[in-house]
Amino acid sequence: MPPKTKEKGRKAGAQKKKKNSRADVEAEAKHRLMVLEKELLLDHLALRRDEARRAKASEELLKQRLQVLEAELKEARSEEKAMYAEMSRQRQAIQQELETRSKHLEEEVRGLQEQLEMCQKEAKAAREEAEQALRERDQTLTQLRARLADVEAKYEEIFHGSLDQLLAKLRAVKPHWDGAALRLHTRHEEQLRQFGLNPLDL
Repeated sequence: MPPKTKEKGRKAGAQKKKKNSRADVEAEAKHRLMVLEKELLLDHLALRRDEARRAKASEELLKQRLQVLEAELKEARSEEKAMYAEMSRQRQAIQQELETRSKHLEEEVRGLQEQLEMCQKEAKAAREEAEQALRERDQTLTQLRARLADVEAKYEEIFHGSLDQLLAKLRAVKPHWDGAALRLHTRHEEQLRQFGLNPLDL
């Protein structure tokens, strides 16, 4: 039995030593872990500082860029305002010009309408006058034709009367002229024979 107790004592001592060495290993492991965690924290802090520096630098760049953009925006708004004012001025000028042109055209149209009405009245009057002149001409031509027909009838009557009178006078004087012509003819024949000419040869 006593040997068993020794063994037990040895085992207990070995177990204590094992426990102590295990505790030391665990303590050392914890220490190393703490050192690693500290290094990790320091690295993490260093990264955070770098990120903060970069962020601050980026912030400064962004601020500068923002200032530039704000200045450009201000300038663009100013240009837009000036452009809008110029466009508004041009629109008003064009509108005034259009209104003036529209009034001028309306006045011109009114004048042309008045001229057209006047021309239409003059044309109507001229047409009526021409129609009246044509009616008068036709009436005059009818009258002249009637007078001409009367004159022709009277001239024909006078001509026939004169011709009848002339024929009557010619019939009255024909026996005298026939006798005178016969005597004259006979005398000429005698004169031709006296000269030795035959009247039938001539």
